[in-house]
Amino acid sequence: MAKSRSTYICSNCGKRSAAYLGRCPNCGQFGAMEEHVEHANRRSGKSLVSTSGSQRAPLRLADVDLSQEARIALPIEEFSRVLGGGLVPGSLVLLGGEPGIGKSTLVLELSAKLAATSGPVLYVSGEESARQIRMRAERLGLRAPELYLLTETDLSEIISQAQALDPTLLVIDSIQTTGLVAQVRHCAAELQKLAKGSGLSILMIGHVTKDGNIAGPRVLEHIVDAVLYLEGDPFQQYRLLRGVKNRFGATSEVGVFEMSGSGLAQVPNPSEAFLEERMINASGSAIAITMEGTRPLLVELQALTSPSTFGNPRRTPNGIDVNRLLLISAVLSKRVGLKLWEQDIFVNVIGGLRITEPASDLAMAMAIASSYHDRPLPADLAIVGEVGLSGEVRRVGQLPARLNEALKIGFKRALVPKLRRRANDLPAGINLIEVRSVAEALRAVLSGD
Repeated sequence: MAKSRSTYICSNCGKRSAAYLGRCPNCGQFGAMEEHVEHANRRSGKSLVSTSGSQRAPLRLADVDLSQEARIALPIEEFSRVLGGGLVPGSLVLLGGEPGIGKSTLVLELSAKLAATSGPVLYVSGEESARQIRMRAERLGLRAPELYLLTETDLSEIISQAQALDPTLLVIDSIQTTGLVAQVRHCAAELQKLAKGSGLSILMIGHVTKDGNIAGPRVLEHIVDAVLYLEGDPFQQYRLLRGVKNRFGATSEVGVFEMSGSGLAQVPNPSEAFLEERMINASGSAIAITMEGTRPLLVELQALTSPSTFGNPRRTPNGIDVNRLLLISAVLSKRVGLKLWEQDIFVNVIGGLRITEPASDLAMAMAIASSYHDRPLPADLAIVGEVGLSGEVRRVGQLPARLNEALKIGFKRALVPKLRRRANDLPAGINLIEVRSVAEALRAVLSGD
């Protein structure tokens, strides 16, 4: 005998509750708790997940066949890097970004180039007509006889056409066309079944909210295999494709593109692009070596200090976390003795990038001190290191890769944390200035102060 039990699940975030709640305690959504009836065996107490369908015997891990799981090579290398080396057959990928950032442009370029090299691609749009997509393709100079367009919002018809065409890639632009939360979740679940059952790779485009998160139910991000964000300052030409979830590769990988009149062009050497307009021997400028996934990037941090005319001096960051700026300002005031409590501080990351890792702390501190003393840092100096509350400079990971990137760009010196032991894979062509504290770093590169 089996008895029934009701469980209420939030359609927005997946929170489970034994009783109905008008407001989800996890995500705060009103009216999102939906009833789900589970049947349990009275003797065993286990839920009966499925009562029909064929039963599959469990497989040993060593017996799983991987011969058919070779990645699909993508013609856009930066896109392939973020996915971990290519598109996995049967994977479900979600691409999000702000309106007008270039999501549809990038995906249309990828679809056209992939159709020219790897077979048919089905591009489904619920927001544009086929004529509008053709006009955009003409503007981008795309020619792809094997790129098929379908303007449809009926999921069953989309699945039927995809099964008939058997494309290399299915593009859904966009998954939020239906609008309702329950419909978005249902469509994503059906597309997941299609991908896992047939081995078809599916790329979905999603919108983001004003908070920067992908719109719709949060469970949408749990269903897919990879979540990518296309980021960038709308006033800058650079766009970053960042992976925040990837079941088949490393997360936090970044691909760099440049927006132009003919679409999004790959930037093969981002460090050189970010530093090409750098002003040599300008006070308040420091070069930080940051890591985006497995890729080292050299970016310019600019700082400006000026006497405050208000009782509370301002701390204005652009491209960094305001809490890191407050921390570095406090360390410079307390541990080094800079009178920053009477200075407004502005910090900017050039190129529209956003730096989140603490390894840029020392570069930020040096830029602020350089602006405060109005003395430029050496033009051939790259900086990396994390700053602690005691003013100490802490070690960072992947130092050889960072230094090799700096040496390739042409930097001769690097300000780094004190090394306990010198690794064999450190480059020999760059002079290391090892420091234990922020005060020691200031004495090393701003001597005479």
